[in-house]
Amino acid sequence: MSAVKTLEAVARDRVGKGAARAVRRQGHVPAVIYGGGQAPQAIAIDLIRTRTLIYAGGFKTTLFEINAGGKKTRAIPRDFQLDPVSGVPLHVDFLRVVAGQSITVEVPVHFVNDEAAPGIKQNGGTLNVVLHTLALDVAPDAIPEAIEIDLTGRQIGDAIHITDVKLPAGATFTGEPDATVANIVPPTVLGAEVEAEEAAIAEAQSAEAAEEAASEDAAEGEKKED
Repeated sequence: MSAVKTLEAVARDRVGKGAARAVRRQGHVPAVIYGGGQAPQAIAIDLIRTRTLIYAGGFKTTLFEINAGGKKTRAIPRDFQLDPVSGVPLHVDFLRVVAGQSITVEVPVHFVNDEAAPGIKQNGGTLNVVLHTLALDVAPDAIPEAIEIDLTGRQIGDAIHITDVKLPAGATFTGEPDATVANIVPPTVLGAEVEAEEAAIAEAQSAEAAEEAASEDAAEGEKKED
C-alpha cells in the first residue's frame, strides 16, 4: 500500500487562462480539487515538487494530503497535463476522497522471478505482456504501488489470467473477468531467418565482386598484350 504523502499548496482566488499563466510565472502549477460532494477548490502547487512526483512514477496511484492555507484535504491525482515540448507540468486535477469511498485506479504490473521460469530461462521463450496495468476498484488508503506476478515454474505456452493474480484484500478488477495479463511465447525464428538472408546477400555480393575483379584483370591483360 502506498503511503499518504503531504503536498503543500496555495489557495487560488482567480481561475482562467490568464490566472493560470500568472501562477506558472511564479513557479507554481495550477491545480483543482473536485468531487466528494463539495465545490471545486482551485490551488497552486510547487512546480519542482510536482515535476519530481510525476516523473518518479506512480503519481496517479498516490494518495495525498493537500495542505492549502491550513485546510487539509485528502485527494488523489486523476489527470495532469504536460507541455508537449518541454514536458513541464501545466495543470493537475485531484479527486477528493472520503471515508468508505472506493475509486478506480490503474495499478502497474510487475513480473518477478523470470529466472525461475523454465520457459524463459531454459527454453528461450519470451514474456508477452498483454496488460501493463490493472484497473482496480479499491479503497483510497489501500491502493497498492504495484501488483506482483510470480513467473516461477512458468513454461512456454502458459497464460496468466486475471484469475491467477492475487489482488489486495477488498480490491476488484474492473475489466473482463477472464482477461489475459500475459503469456509465454516460443522463441522467434525471425532472427535466424534474417541472419541467413544477410549471409546469402553478403555471399552473393562477394561473388559479384570477385567476378568484377576477374573481369578487370582479364581486361588489363588484353591491354598489355595489345
